[in-house]
Amino acid sequence: MNERHQKLRRRDVLRLGLKAGAVLALPAGLGGCRRGDSQSLLFAEGELPAAWLRRLPTGWRAQGLSDPAAVIARLSPSPAAPSLVMLGDGWAGSSPRSTWQPLQAQALLARLAPWAQPASRLFAAAAPAVAFPWSFSPWVLVLRSRPELAARRAEGWGLLLDPSLRGRLVLPSSPRLCMDLMDRDFDRIAALRRQALAHDDRNGLNLLLSGKAAAAVLPLRRLIPLLRRDPRLSVVLPERGAPLSWQLLLRPARSPAPLPEQWIGSILKQPLLEQLLLAGWVPPLPRPELAPLLQRLPEAQAALLLPPEAVLQRCWNLPPLSTAQRLAYQTVWDAAAGAAP
Repeated sequence: MNERHQKLRRRDVLRLGLKAGAVLALPAGLGGCRRGDSQSLLFAEGELPAAWLRRLPTGWRAQGLSDPAAVIARLSPSPAAPSLVMLGDGWAGSSPRSTWQPLQAQALLARLAPWAQPASRLFAAAAPAVAFPWSFSPWVLVLRSRPELAARRAEGWGLLLDPSLRGRLVLPSSPRLCMDLMDRDFDRIAALRRQALAHDDRNGLNLLLSGKAAAAVLPLRRLIPLLRRDPRLSVVLPERGAPLSWQLLLRPARSPAPLPEQWIGSILKQPLLEQLLLAGWVPPLPRPELAPLLQRLPEAQAALLLPPEAVLQRCWNLPPLSTAQRLAYQTVWDAAAGAAP
């Protein structure tokens, strides 16, 4: 082969390489049908374990947004619409059911405890599963430097009305949740409203740790890592039970991406399961699967993460409300604000 032919071949190679690079640089949708380009997971920052996110399959990308409202806002049909989202049950249930497509992951759902199944249907009795309830957490009362109140834990949610907490108690932003804690008793609801420093569960922990509040009602999950290093904090999970919050994975109705079942299932077994438990995330697995792992934690924390069966049976869900129900709750809540002490 002569020198001219060799030069032509090198030029050809270079030209072909440039063309290949140009194809790879094209925007998604123009450079070929690379299915992974459209596979995205959206979640609110701090609401998915980092250890789990690091295992996201090749071809998927994750994005944390400022809050659940920002996740909901991204569900409208657009090129940036997500393939999979993580939301709490309250946010997921506030959207029309047509927002979500059936989950079609029976093998995964079958691994969960029976009492987790209603959450997969967003608490609709005769409906297909649209969500994978990968973590649950009871709402609890957390006290800062108040051992005398913690010693009265048998009073349960009645501790919220202790006179020493007036103006120093952070309550959830949900009127419905607050009213349920008071058994929907109007006089107790009115008394609870007078106790509040703020209704702000997103910032409640900061208010508590800064000393501006002495007590707060928060999901237990946020507290587990702190309990191991902050002896000022004590948690009360009333014997009569508590509202449950759920973390759900859902597929938007227009998502063409297949469910990453292997990735989802990785949190239901070792080694990831134990990492999640230590961080306060509790998949709703049958008790015999969780109990041995929780024995590695301090007894008090293990009893919070997996309450005794009798307490867990008395916990309750917060299914979506109809418009009429929301108005009824709001009417009572507003009336309680003006009730005389």
